Amino acid sequence: MKTADDTRFLHILKNVEISTLANTKQAKKRVRQAEKHRQHNASMRSMLRTYIKKVAAAITTGDQQVALSALREATPVIDSMVNKKIIHRNKAARHKSRLTAHIKKMGEQSSAAASK
Repeated sequence: MKTADDTRFLHILKNVEISTLANTKQAKKRVRQAEKHRQHNASMRSMLRTYIKKVAAAITTGDQQVALSALREATPVIDSMVNKKIIHRNKAARHKSRLTAHIKKMGEQSSAAASK
């Protein structure tokens, strides 16, 4: 069953195929493949951002255990995006490092408050 989005996507592909850039059959196929890959990669990036936002939201609640479990859930997703070449490994390391540092800081603040 075709939805409105599918119809719009097919319409976009038909317009791209008519363009003067892709003249050969192979070039037209590569245009179709590139669009399909672009949409898939955009979906993967969106999923990655969602997991990172979940960890950030858990950090803002102030509950270290919830934040830690959210980070444990997000870490494999971040790593898989590196393996799929959606993001660079340094960017993944930076995200994991900063989120871990925030969670660690939460633990230090709670232990300092408990010792007072």
